[in-house]
Amino acid sequence: MRCPVCSDSLALDDATLRCPALHSFDVARQGYVNLLGRAAPKNADTAEMVAARDRFLSAGHYAPIMAALAERIANAERVLEAGAGTGHYLAAALPSTARGLAADVSVPAARRAARADPRVASVVADTWAGLPVRDATLDAVLCVFAPRNPAEFLRVLRPGGRVVVVVPNTGHLAELRAEHGLLGIEEDKAERVESAFGSAPDVERVTFLTHLDERAATDIVAMGPNAFHGARDVGATNVTIDVSILTFCPTLTG
Repeated sequence: MRCPVCSDSLALDDATLRCPALHSFDVARQGYVNLLGRAAPKNADTAEMVAARDRFLSAGHYAPIMAALAERIANAERVLEAGAGTGHYLAAALPSTARGLAADVSVPAARRAARADPRVASVVADTWAGLPVRDATLDAVLCVFAPRNPAEFLRVLRPGGRVVVVVPNTGHLAELRAEHGLLGIEEDKAERVESAFGSAPDVERVTFLTHLDERAATDIVAMGPNAFHGARDVGATNVTIDVSILTFCPTLTG
């Protein structure tokens, strides 16, 4: 890891991360480290959003997505998830002998990610301000339904590393969007991600129909950006899950 103040290396000293310039960051009793250095932005996940996501993902509704991610990073040893939220995707996809770092701008999310898996460390950090990771040290970067910073993702990759991005397609949660007026999805979202990275990814589409009971249907709305647009009570329903998994291998694609 690297210091967010001076970009020198951080080392763990008892319960504190410290750099040679003596910038220090304590490990909270909940197990995460706050490297943000300021208040979280207003659009950071709230405690209620994190709780909803925890319930939903713990119930296994997105298991096919997690299985596909695991295949994409099967040989990785060091993995970071940017915008990690609860850390469920990282913990599920991480190879058994690998180590992971969950980074999110939300303190409630970092608290939850800190207990996602013993192999996962958790930090509060802003992807746009720069990842607290040294250059060329990671085998893989995951970014699942989260903001992307291609330059930073590529900076921290080792030669031969890969960036794995998950984006929703227009059919994702179509039933809920039609009935409850949820936020829309750009038709060219995957293409815009490809353009931002400047290289052609390997693309896998994961789509399936799943039944959500009332609790799960309410949680899937409450765990994302729609939560900032008012609470909704959602009844049990069948819902389409439709996402694209884009894998960028910069050293192979040029």
